Amino acid sequence: MRMRGKAVILIIDGAAGWPDEVAGGMTALEAARTPNLDRLACTSTVGMVQTVPDGMEPSSAVACMSVLGFDPRVYYAGRGPIEALALGIALKPGQAALRCNLVTVLDGLMSNYTSGHIPSAESHQLIRGLNGVLGTQRIVFHPGTGFRHILTVEQGDELLRTLCTPPHDIPDQPVVKYLPKGPGADLLLDLIEGSIDYLALHPVNQARVQRGEPPATQIWPFWPGMQAREMPSFASRYAVRAALTTSVDLLRGIGRQVSLQLLDIAGVADTNINDFAGQMKGALAALDEFDAVVVHVEAPDEAGHAGNLEDKLEAIELVDELMVSQVMRCSSPPRLLVLPDHPTPLAVRTHVGEPVPFLMWEPGGGGNGATAYSESAGRRTGLVVAPGHLLMGRFLGISE
Repeated sequence: MRMRGKAVILIIDGAAGWPDEVAGGMTALEAARTPNLDRLACTSTVGMVQTVPDGMEPSSAVACMSVLGFDPRVYYAGRGPIEALALGIALKPGQAALRCNLVTVLDGLMSNYTSGHIPSAESHQLIRGLNGVLGTQRIVFHPGTGFRHILTVEQGDELLRTLCTPPHDIPDQPVVKYLPKGPGADLLLDLIEGSIDYLALHPVNQARVQRGEPPATQIWPFWPGMQAREMPSFASRYAVRAALTTSVDLLRGIGRQVSLQLLDIAGVADTNINDFAGQMKGALAALDEFDAVVVHVEAPDEAGHAGNLEDKLEAIELVDELMVSQVMRCSSPPRLLVLPDHPTPLAVRTHVGEPVPFLMWEPGGGGNGATAYSESAGRRTGLVVAPGHLLMGRFLGISE
């Protein structure tokens, strides 16, 4: 097999969405100023791709697995274990792993599912403290990144049959309706209640309140699963040596599953404070060693979950101005694939499983009729790739 030149896969997480009245009836991708992407679209293959198979959850875990070229219907076995893998947690047989967010619940409502994007330096103190008071040989709290952490439970089979709702799906809604239900609910409810009592008096939270920042009032466990499924490596699937840069443990976990090299680039964050220019600069430098680099940008998704149009537009525009422009300025530009993993419409503030627009560009290539990059532009070309995991091979130009 051979690949046509170096390549960059740019995942702008959650950038797609629905038309919004506040944006003049446009989507965020349509309303954002993206001159570089629009210019590239004229000489690119533009279309729509179904990254979430019918009947599967529209999570980043499922969608990003598709983006990387692996069928989630075959390989997906729960998000908790994937993030555990990112943290180097070796799950034992029968041990369940769950995502465990630190959240802010005020007056019974899910006020902030990120606890105001609490930094790791503070959240680690809270999670380690919780492990000291609630943890046992069976139950362990593992510090992750920011508000995102992992809870493992030995003999946790019943948790797989427990209904848990992601907190980002219920912004400003009464949490009592969405508490865990099912065989393992009592265990999780006890942990939630214990966390409320402990966190209420913690000095980290007291300091956050004094600074006018949201306190982490409790844990919220969800996405239970057992061991992450074994997957072939990206290199064995595509004969391509590839690396990954991201700010989130989920992508690191999937990267480990398919043996991508994880890049350590300073300043990479999950909001608009991300060093967009530095992240792409580090990714392009990695092409000296690798054939392809996956650049995952979380900021548009976080803005979508917050229902913040201004931040979502800014994130998309920073991607265009500081990342896409760098690719175009390279003396020998790499091939470029740009796409969200899923839409995160501002109206619902969570993920949906609809197709997303993609752009495939290579130096000297021709276009297929698009004059901009957006959902409407992708639909107008009439090109639809489904199932979505087929797009990667098409982009990489693998030929026998």
